Amino acid sequence: MFTKTIAVSFLLAVLTSFSVHAQKKAKNPEKKKQFAALRDYLFESDEILHFKLTGRLTNLYNDRYKNIAYHPMLMQYKLNDTAATVNLKVKTRGNFRRRRENCKMPPLMLNFPGNKKLTGTPFENQKRLKLVVPCQGDEYVIREYLVYKMYNLLTDRSFKARLVQVEFEDSASKKDPETHYCFLLEDENRVADRNKSFVWYRKMYPMRATNRAEFTKMAVFEYMIGNTDWSVPYMQNIRLITSDTTRAPYAVPYDFDHAGIVDAPYAGPAPELEISSTRERIYRGFCEKDKKAFAETFALFNKLKDDFYKLYTDNHLLSDKYIKSTIKFLNDFYKVINNDRAIETEFGNPCNTEVRIELKGLED
Repeated sequence: MFTKTIAVSFLLAVLTSFSVHAQKKAKNPEKKKQFAALRDYLFESDEILHFKLTGRLTNLYNDRYKNIAYHPMLMQYKLNDTAATVNLKVKTRGNFRRRRENCKMPPLMLNFPGNKKLTGTPFENQKRLKLVVPCQGDEYVIREYLVYKMYNLLTDRSFKARLVQVEFEDSASKKDPETHYCFLLEDENRVADRNKSFVWYRKMYPMRATNRAEFTKMAVFEYMIGNTDWSVPYMQNIRLITSDTTRAPYAVPYDFDHAGIVDAPYAGPAPELEISSTRERIYRGFCEKDKKAFAETFALFNKLKDDFYKLYTDNHLLSDKYIKSTIKFLNDFYKVINNDRAIETEFGNPCNTEVRIELKGLED
């Protein structure tokens, strides 16, 4: 499922040139400033948002491979006890979850009209939004949504998510509509703008050259949730944001459905990592010979422990069995970061090998 590359010690020295494309992205600061000033009503609330999508869904779901196009859809929802409608365009997206052999419903991209019809609605100021839909069950969507909420507690340099309940109706079919829990994901440019940055599309950028404190926070979080499906050099489920290409960029993670804490039935680690399941943790950051470099990060995770747990124990949409197993899974993480010997063993792994495995991800 994944492609392996071996990065030897001279990688950092080789990858030092700056991206011309990224420099172009940095231009036009006035436009960026105006965009950043827009209020993000959609992600200001944690209340579950309900809406209906109507259109030729079969045609949409079949459009998964080459030359993917947008399909017209009608969105209906209630606004102040009145029915509201929006004509929008929707297309399939993603890699693993877009493929029919993996998921019945592909992830979707919602493209909103560029007019004032959205004024005063939850979708005001939105242009494009990812809609994460069930692959193999609604509960896995809710589990992944909560991972985003956990990372929001750690840093503002994170994607915001909004849990929604969507009724899907195929206008060309006599089948009854289906209703599913899904979540909307903040656009990557909005993540960058509210952090006074821009998205830097820079492949083969070394991990060590990113902002050290933010990278450590991110890499420890990926270890905590049991997610190995990421790579900075290959921009695998990672976006880089920065305010200036002469400064170290921040690594922002997304797509957590292959994390052990989600425990999706289709998820599995890359065979190159030589671990048996997503519930088996492996730290994939770079080598830190002095483990004191983790002290500040571990202190933050300890401080947020109760808040992390409350996301699960207070959620009535999850099964009691899953909540119990998740608390145990998190307890195991906290045992590690509060034990010096375990820290040396688990977070010293990158120092104990001469090769580094990077996950390129699925081929397009």
